[in-house]
Amino acid sequence: MILPIYLYGQPVLRKIAHNIEKDYPNLNELIQNMFETMYNADGVGLAAPQIGLDIRLFVIDLEPLAEDNEKYHGFKKAFINAEILERTGEITSVQEGCLSIPGINESVQREETIRIKYFDENFVEHEEVYSDFFARCIQHEYDHIEGKLFIDKISGIRKQLIKSKLNNLIKGRVNCSYRTKAIQNKP
Repeated sequence: MILPIYLYGQPVLRKIAHNIEKDYPNLNELIQNMFETMYNADGVGLAAPQIGLDIRLFVIDLEPLAEDNEKYHGFKKAFINAEILERTGEITSVQEGCLSIPGINESVQREETIRIKYFDENFVEHEEVYSDFFARCIQHEYDHIEGKLFIDKISGIRKQLIKSKLNNLIKGRVNCSYRTKAIQNKP
C-alpha cells in the first residue's frame, strides 16, 4: 500500500524515534509498504518518521542507480533499531534531497565511512561498514530516526534562502507526483 509522505513541519519528523521489538505488529507488511511508497515517489530511501511513525526503521534500495554504477546492484535493505557506532574518513559535500522536503536540494557535508549496527527484516543483527554513497544514504535516513533533516546541516545563509520554500511545504503548497501530508491544508 502506498502511504502519504509527511512533509517538512510535521512534528514526527523532529522526534527521536524509539526501538521496536521483533513482534512489532505487521512489521513485514510495513516494510513492504515503505518500499512501495518509496518507489512510487522515485526515492532510494525512506524512514518510518516520513510516513508518520516514530520508530527506528528505514529502508534503502539503490538498485535504480545500478544502471549507472554496477556496485549498487542488489543493495536493498531494511534497517531496524539502527545505531551508527562510528563515523570516519574524509568529510565530503554532496547535493542531497529528501522526499519530505520536495523541490529543495542542498550541499551537505558527511563523513565518508560509517560503522553501523542494526537488525534486518528478520531481526538478524548485523554490524557492517559502509563508505561513499552507501554511507551517505544510510546517514541521511539515520538522521530521520534521530529527528534530524538534511537542512539542519546547511549554513544559516542557505537556510534563509530556502525559508519561503520551507514555509510553503508547511502550508502544503507543493507539487509532487506522490501523496503527501502537510501540517496545514492547501489554501
